Amino acid sequence: MPATIYLTDVLACPRCDKAPLAPEGDSYRCQGCKTGFPSISGIPWLFADPESSLGEWRNRLQFELQRLSHETHRCEAALRASDLSPLARRRLERQASATANHRKELQALLAPLGVQAEAAPRESHLALRTRLPLDQALDTYYPNVHRDWAWGEEENRASLAQVQRALEATGGTHDLGDTLVLGAGAARLAYDLHMELRPANTLALDFNPLLLLIAQEVMSGGRLELHEFPTAPVTLDDFAVTRLLAAPAPVREGFHYVLADVLRAPFRPGAFDLVVTPWLIDIVTEDLVMFGARINRLLKRGGRWVNFGSLAFASPDRARRYSAEETLAIAEGAGFDPPASHDAVIPYMCSPASRHGRCERVFTFAAVKSADVKPAPRHKALPDWLVVGNEPVPLLPSFRTQAVSTRIYSFIMSLIDGRRSIADMAKVFEERKLMTRKEAAPAIRGFLIRMYDDAQRKSEF
Repeated sequence: MPATIYLTDVLACPRCDKAPLAPEGDSYRCQGCKTGFPSISGIPWLFADPESSLGEWRNRLQFELQRLSHETHRCEAALRASDLSPLARRRLERQASATANHRKELQALLAPLGVQAEAAPRESHLALRTRLPLDQALDTYYPNVHRDWAWGEEENRASLAQVQRALEATGGTHDLGDTLVLGAGAARLAYDLHMELRPANTLALDFNPLLLLIAQEVMSGGRLELHEFPTAPVTLDDFAVTRLLAAPAPVREGFHYVLADVLRAPFRPGAFDLVVTPWLIDIVTEDLVMFGARINRLLKRGGRWVNFGSLAFASPDRARRYSAEETLAIAEGAGFDPPASHDAVIPYMCSPASRHGRCERVFTFAAVKSADVKPAPRHKALPDWLVVGNEPVPLLPSFRTQAVSTRIYSFIMSLIDGRRSIADMAKVFEERKLMTRKEAAPAIRGFLIRMYDDAQRKSEF
């Protein structure tokens, strides 16, 4: 089925949550709220606020490009030292060249985002971090790209085997129908499912444009040369490694891509026969109880939910750090039959150029939808007073505390003139009757230590 026809059948507006989307050239428009959704290199961009999210990803790309320029300059500055050993010089030359080339590679790959040539200073990007999950930078899962399409065949086969085993326990792998992979990343698992198990259609959804643009290129038969930068290189030459990324074969017909948020998945109710959530349920920002209801809504009656990966729940709410037993109970409570589950130890991120590869004990379950449940409410990443901007900003206790802290920090910073010592600054605090000298000195020192440490960390970017 042609991509446009299939997507028109399953898509729904992520903004108003119900109206169908109609193709409009290379883009889509909601038939209800009339919001237009662009496409990026032919991939529908279906975030609830398309322009805002596009602006955020442009900012993230710009920040990453500036970070890479900064890193190149740091390597070049280190090379100017006269006391370098030949081996150190060789390593730094390799890093400087690879980082500069990597910057060009990213810029070319993400040209469809339309980043402006003139950008805000790097310091502005550091200060004004964008709203998308702060732990999900443009390059957060960049190493996975090399695992998926360069050196990770053993792990890729093991991952597919876990999903296949779960499907065999809940009805088999024949006639999978329409399959959705949520949080598909660079889409190797989605590709393998589509090629090996042959569902009618497979749709890979992720919110990171870098990952899906790379996937689209290699799955169409293209070959990409990209640099890998292992965290713990095995040898000097492994500090920067050129990798050739390629799929085993061009993907067969029926594979589709969507850029969107898994918490506002832009699909009609009951659109899929199978939903796969790889390495996802423990990192989404909402409670699994609610997320399970979202998965239920996406599936037809009798459809299956297969989850694969980690259960490293790290919610600040201790009650939401679920065990495997609780996870299965939550899935059953979300309108599914009792899930079939299993553990398996598989290789994880074992790059031949890195010392950081490990084995991971992954948890996989498959559950058949037996009943509809009450739909989860529309996900809101931010309160209305932040999104709309017309309501009063509430005077939250944390805001009041921060306001006082900011005034004190600003005063300390105003005292820094290149001449005053910590003891001198503590004397000023005492003269202003803010603190005694004895209290002020350790407080000022602690603040300056945090500032110094933060400056050291930022210099790495």
